[in-house]
Amino acid sequence: MKYFILTGTSRGLGEAMAKQLLKEDHHLICISRTLNQSLMQLADQRGVALNYYPFDLSQVEQLEEFMKDVFRTIPMEEIEAITLINNAGILTPVKPIEYCKSEEIIQNMNINLIAPMILTSAFVSHFLHLPVEKRVVTISSGAGKKPYFGWSSYCSAKAGVDLFTRCVGTEQEQQPYPVKMLSIAPGVVDTQMQVEIRSTQKEHFRDVDRFIALKEEGQLLSADQSAELVLKVMNEEQGQGMIVDIRSK
Repeated sequence: MKYFILTGTSRGLGEAMAKQLLKEDHHLICISRTLNQSLMQLADQRGVALNYYPFDLSQVEQLEEFMKDVFRTIPMEEIEAITLINNAGILTPVKPIEYCKSEEIIQNMNINLIAPMILTSAFVSHFLHLPVEKRVVTISSGAGKKPYFGWSSYCSAKAGVDLFTRCVGTEQEQQPYPVKMLSIAPGVVDTQMQVEIRSTQKEHFRDVDRFIALKEEGQLLSADQSAELVLKVMNEEQGQGMIVDIRSK
């Protein structure tokens, strides 16, 4: 059985990836703040394995213990391959740093950077000596390589997960059963996050007109299209600790 642990499945790209992973010989484990009833119904219709855990990933102090409970439900002897996909993310706060409240910055970093680091640490620790294919895939962004006015928290967090991927990839190179590390930027996807971007005041986000134009000109990928490309890249042979932008594929 191939196991997949996927965060942020309540909507958008995470939901689209989950739908495509619900297939025979796959066991999907979803984690999001709220249950996605349509995913659970789809799993029942297809007769495939799905476990769903509601958890707020901003509660990083509780995350390690939570993951221990999740891992206890996975029979080690059944695993042919296992993948952790760090997908959950938030954009806010979107405004110059002097207007950002400390709790907004902390929540952004907790969800976008700290949670993926803790999840990866728990995953590597638990499965390191298991002699099967193991991967950690983190959904990144082109914003991790380019500064945007008003996106200081988001850009910093995405740059952080990219370098984190490279660092852990370096650590894993000498392991007898390494965990393959990969970071994927999914392109500009037509999700609720894009709605949030387009509704931002220009004085808080100077590039808002560009994102409005992308929508009007039909240049956004659908969540299903992006999910298909992300999963395709994930299943291709990539170097350890690679950072891949699907727009370059």
